[in-house]
Amino acid sequence: MAGTSGFSVSGYGPERGTWAKLAARDSMVRRLDWPLLFSAVALSLIGSLLVWSATRNRTQLNQGDPYYFLVRHLLNTGIGIALMIGTIWVGHRLMRGAVPALYGLSVVLVLLVLTPLGATINGAHAWIVIGGGFTLQPSEFVKVTIILAMAVMLAARVDAGDQVHPDHRTVAKSLGLAVVPMAIVMLMPDLGSVMVMAVIVLGVLLASGASNRWIIGLVGAGVAGGIAVAALGVLDEYQINRFAAFANPELDPAGVGYNTNQARIAIGSGGLTGTGLFHGSQTTGQFVPEQQTDFVFTVAGEELGFVGAGLILLLLGVVLWRACRIARETTELYGTIVAAGIIAWFAFQSFENIGMTLGIMPVAGLPLPFVSYGGTAMFAAWIAVGLLQSIRVQRPMSA
Repeated sequence: MAGTSGFSVSGYGPERGTWAKLAARDSMVRRLDWPLLFSAVALSLIGSLLVWSATRNRTQLNQGDPYYFLVRHLLNTGIGIALMIGTIWVGHRLMRGAVPALYGLSVVLVLLVLTPLGATINGAHAWIVIGGGFTLQPSEFVKVTIILAMAVMLAARVDAGDQVHPDHRTVAKSLGLAVVPMAIVMLMPDLGSVMVMAVIVLGVLLASGASNRWIIGLVGAGVAGGIAVAALGVLDEYQINRFAAFANPELDPAGVGYNTNQARIAIGSGGLTGTGLFHGSQTTGQFVPEQQTDFVFTVAGEELGFVGAGLILLLLGVVLWRACRIARETTELYGTIVAAGIIAWFAFQSFENIGMTLGIMPVAGLPLPFVSYGGTAMFAAWIAVGLLQSIRVQRPMSA
């Protein structure tokens, strides 16, 4: 009778495959890192409120619609979460085979920025105009592909059991993969993104077990390169002025030092609990430029105070803590390197963004992960979360 009903008690009926798929799906959901996911979602939702507050009165930006940036930020977050789900579904291991194609595509995209398709926004020629009011910043995707490409190169022979640590030749090849897109981004010039990529490279190499001589050599080369860039005049005038204002905030308080000075005033006026959402005088008065992107943290400092700003720092800390745990628990070098690259990326970019609003870091035009307005940056950050979740989901059950 069991055979005629289509149900098999022994588990060999047609439903066996369905139950197996459901069980696998349930296992994947249970193995997700929920603190990481909730923290990233919370940061994005807090960011939507801060972006809304910063732009609702800026008619020259929001096209007369006070909800313009709020809706787009939430849309970007939704697309980002969809990209995270897609990344988890594909899996970081399966993506390993597609890394050469992804790397090549990212290099082509950054090259397109140097063509007539490229656009200059806030002094940096780093965007591609794709129509309908939308732009694409390829350097954000380069951060992801540098991590993946270097991880594939450095971990190949180690995960295969042929090496204990990457040899010098392998390290040199992986650095070559990173240098190509970094050099193109530097030509834009987008110094902030290059700084993040340099930190990513160091984080990747440290996680790979490469010789310390490479780390020391790269740090020395970075210092020498920075001196050479300044001496050869590669940087644009506005970038040089930003460093000058950082070194001496009183140099030109109404000019190059204006952004930092206004940002510090906004944060300092917030006190413990802030002035209340939508009630910040600096924000409402539109005194802080680019407040929905680079200086979004000033909205939190002024309107939510130390408590609200501290909550953002706490949530960013949870993201980094869970990423560190994922990196430590995985048993494959490839997964460890990918997680370490993401940690270096999020940690440095968060420190630089918040630091420049406090005046302890130079203004570099970097968004605060998950919080700042910006589609490409949001998409890249959520893809990174998808990679972290994939590493956790696919780790051995004993790990």
